[in-house]
Amino acid sequence: MKKSSILRFTKSFINRNFRIKVYGLDAQGNRINKLVGVAGIIALIGIDLLNKFIDRALNAGLDKCVCKLRRGLQVSFYCK
Repeated sequence: MKKSSILRFTKSFINRNFRIKVYGLDAQGNRINKLVGVAGIIALIGIDLLNKFIDRALNAGLDKCVCKLRRGLQVSFYCK
C-alpha cells in the first residue's frame, strides 16, 4: 500500500489551533529548539508523520501533546 503524501488539514487550521515546538537534532546533526510553522515541520519530518501527529494531538484533547521520534527529535503540539 502506498501512503498518500497529501496534507489532510489546511495549513491555516494547523497554525490557528497549534503552536509547534521542535527539540532535538535535525538531519545534519545540529541541535534545534524552536517554534516552527507548518512549512518548517514538513521540512523536518514530512507530510505523512505530520498527519499522524496532528491526528494524535486532536484525539488527545490535552493542552500539550508530545511526539518523540527515534532519531532524537521531539515535536510538541501546544493547543491555543
